[in-house]
Amino acid sequence: MLLIKQKSDIVGTFASSLCLIHCIATPFLAQASAATFYSGPPVWWKSLDYVFLAISFLAIFWSTKNTTVKWIKPMLWLSWSVLAVIILNEKLDLFPIPDFAIYIPAIALVTLHLYNR
Repeated sequence: MLLIKQKSDIVGTFASSLCLIHCIATPFLAQASAATFYSGPPVWWKSLDYVFLAISFLAIFWSTKNTTVKWIKPMLWLSWSVLAVIILNEKLDLFPIPDFAIYIPAIALVTLHLYNR
């Protein structure tokens, strides 16, 4: 927890980058598992979404407490909120959202954390 407080933008950049890689890899994993008669990616792989959301939440929380750039705060929270809505929608299938939409807030979080650093 001390690392997140002191280096929140580095942790946020790292978590958001891993989230982005996870989002890019998931369709390939699903396709590969479908070819071998499985029903998609393993449960542990799907639950990584929530792990990345939790780490990102903590990183944003501490980054917004320590930043001097006023517009970064709402942009970080907006990006995180959009990412959370897209992930929850993906799990619950509430309304149709294109698959590429998840990349926008993930890239925004990486960029905003790098800028804030």
